[in-house]
Amino acid sequence: MSHNHDHEINNYNKAFVIGITLNVIFVVIEAGYGIAAGSLALIADAGHNLSDVISLLLAWGASYLALKQPTEKRTYGFRRVTILASSVSAILLLVVLGGIVWEAFGRLANPQPVNSMTVIIVAAIGVVINTATALLFVSGQKHDLNIRGAYLHMAADAGVSLGVVVAGIVIMITGWLWIDPAISLVLVVVILVGTWNLLHESINLSVDAVPRDIDISGIKDYLTKIEGVSEIHDLHVWALSTTQTALTAHLITTKNLIDNEFLKEIQQHLHDNFDIEHATIQVEKENTENNCMLNRSECV
Repeated sequence: MSHNHDHEINNYNKAFVIGITLNVIFVVIEAGYGIAAGSLALIADAGHNLSDVISLLLAWGASYLALKQPTEKRTYGFRRVTILASSVSAILLLVVLGGIVWEAFGRLANPQPVNSMTVIIVAAIGVVINTATALLFVSGQKHDLNIRGAYLHMAADAGVSLGVVVAGIVIMITGWLWIDPAISLVLVVVILVGTWNLLHESINLSVDAVPRDIDISGIKDYLTKIEGVSEIHDLHVWALSTTQTALTAHLITTKNLIDNEFLKEIQQHLHDNFDIEHATIQVEKENTENNCMLNRSECV
């Protein structure tokens, strides 16, 4: 099961290299032209791009750490680092947004002249670079929160760059200098809305909440309807990483004979129908005298 995950990560090595290289080059160019043109929108976009580079490095590093083999001290390996990377990525973006808001309000109070044509050309290049980088991760973002973090950063930055292009055109036509910081504030709101789900979900996974796409009701229904199973308890579902989900459950059975095929069928069904990569099933005989210690209402 983990082999497929390893293969997926290896497929994104090239995407990370291309995305990081393009964005590092563009950050330097955009920041330089932003300062020269006096455009807060360009400087803000460069800062956002820099956070994207850091986020791509975090996502890439976390993906590699997740492939490390478990040890006696870390029996699950470093898989949960991918969840941590997603959280850090979202928080980093919020910090950058705060900086943009601070500068934007300062510029609204004291508008500065802007070289509109420079702003338009540089930001347009940013639209192309960020869109191309986002497309490298579009296929994996639906199944991997870590990859989704990288994708959202790049997609959001493509939107920011497009907004900067619009600001440059409006300033060129109207001469309204307040448009530059005003567009920056609008873009902050758009990015904040797009990032909130990433932050919310990564925090949920960090505290062992059931992953968003897992049908916990369906799992309960399946387990209780297995032939010979009279009751279930101590059911837990949590994320091992941004791509792998674990489950533990105790099944009380009326069967006299329990074989390995019974357990294998349950694990295979959970994997194929509920995307559970790591299922641990404990089977207990129906016996009122020797109940499981975890089969009590006060037990988590």
